[in-house]
Amino acid sequence: MKPFSRAQRVGGQIQRILSTLIRKEIKDPRLAAVIITGIKMTRDLRIARIYYTVQSAMTAAGREAAAEGLESAKGYLKRSLATELGLRYMPDLQFFHDDSLDYGAHIDQLLESIKSDHGPDRSPSEE
Repeated sequence: MKPFSRAQRVGGQIQRILSTLIRKEIKDPRLAAVIITGIKMTRDLRIARIYYTVQSAMTAAGREAAAEGLESAKGYLKRSLATELGLRYMPDLQFFHDDSLDYGAHIDQLLESIKSDHGPDRSPSEE
């Protein structure tokens, strides 16, 4: 049995190429802080769900601007991917904001507040 499916391998290639395109070739300032965090491909390779996060602008306006920038660059990204991948059908690109990093930062903040409230060696039951 293969360790990775074809959809996972193609998704990895798409992630690598998109990251390079966004970082080096697209001059849109809305995409300057965009990081591609993952790609999920359908089994038939027709749809690529692209998950991204915005590195510095954690505001809703920053996320919205990044979403608009990705939608406006979708055609260029799709053409560039088509020349590099050489697939029979180029998958449709769908962009989704990845909230997992924001959620992880929130959990870290909660854990730090608990640690500072109870001290390093005391448990809540000792009070």
